Amino acid sequence: MTLLPVLPWWILLPVIAAILLILAWRIVLERRRPGGRAWVRRSMLVLLLVAAALRPGLPGGSAQAAAADLNVFFVVDTTSSMVAEDYGNAAPRLAGVRRDITTIAEELPGARFSVITFDTEARVRMPLTTDTSALETITAILEPQVTAYAKGSSITAAREVLAERLSAARDTHPGRPRLVFYLGDGEQTSGKEPAPLTLDDGLVAGGAVLGYGTSGGGRMKENTGMESDADAPYIQDSTGGAAGDAVSVIDEGRLREVAAQLGVPYVHRSDGDPASAMLQVARPGALERAPEDSTLTGRTEVYWLLAAAAFVLGLLEMTGIVRQLREVRPAGRPLRAPHGGQPKERAR
Repeated sequence: MTLLPVLPWWILLPVIAAILLILAWRIVLERRRPGGRAWVRRSMLVLLLVAAALRPGLPGGSAQAAAADLNVFFVVDTTSSMVAEDYGNAAPRLAGVRRDITTIAEELPGARFSVITFDTEARVRMPLTTDTSALETITAILEPQVTAYAKGSSITAAREVLAERLSAARDTHPGRPRLVFYLGDGEQTSGKEPAPLTLDDGLVAGGAVLGYGTSGGGRMKENTGMESDADAPYIQDSTGGAAGDAVSVIDEGRLREVAAQLGVPYVHRSDGDPASAMLQVARPGALERAPEDSTLTGRTEVYWLLAAAAFVLGLLEMTGIVRQLREVRPAGRPLRAPHGGQPKERAR
């Protein structure tokens, strides 16, 4: 049997110890009084709830059950180059990003997802949550940085934010592996070399760097910040060469460096590429059948049995309380007569 508590051990253990002490004291105190058996029943209810909070499980089960024990971080490049029109039939690269995020979420049901975007700076767009509706909304509204604010960006601009969120997830739930999917084109527009995206050992259990774009490149429409930029002009080349539309090309060398630093594979993504093949490469060994000591091996949850038993005891306790209230409530009470006269009986 394995345990995956709903709270970190350093919070849960003191709470459990305090509950046990209080219950032991109450049982001893009420043992010789009338109604002492009621306290035994209530103690059993509390103990069942505590046991359910430990989330006991039995080895076995399906890979989908294991997916629920994952924390998945999407690190998304939202620089202007990500709207370069070289994905599929002249679609922007962000269209491929949206599609792949949706596919990964569908393949990992029950996992917790977080979205971090970066351009000039990094931002947490969505903290870890199992709410796939929120993930769909965030994914659907992903837009590049407003062109007027673009001042050059680094492909590792999300390094500090990602490290902070991964560390927080590890501290909160150390037993849950953390997957990182980095989605970008590798174009470095900052004048400085990108800082290495190296993280503490053990922070990243798997994932992949997903690359978008072509060697031929594509033009990019400006993001003016308006609701509809369908007629927005294309970004112009300001490098000092001949005037014309700027063209962005994928830098797979940079992306492979990021993948090596994260310790995950690099996968180029084009329109029509099957998602299953990408996930087979990106999926860490922890998601497959793992050794017995792995917290991600398939497991059958049994905490719900304990919770159901506690629910039944709770219903019995509520029934007893209602019965006691009915017994102590008077059947009738005489009405006070006006001006000090004789009281009248209530009408029956």
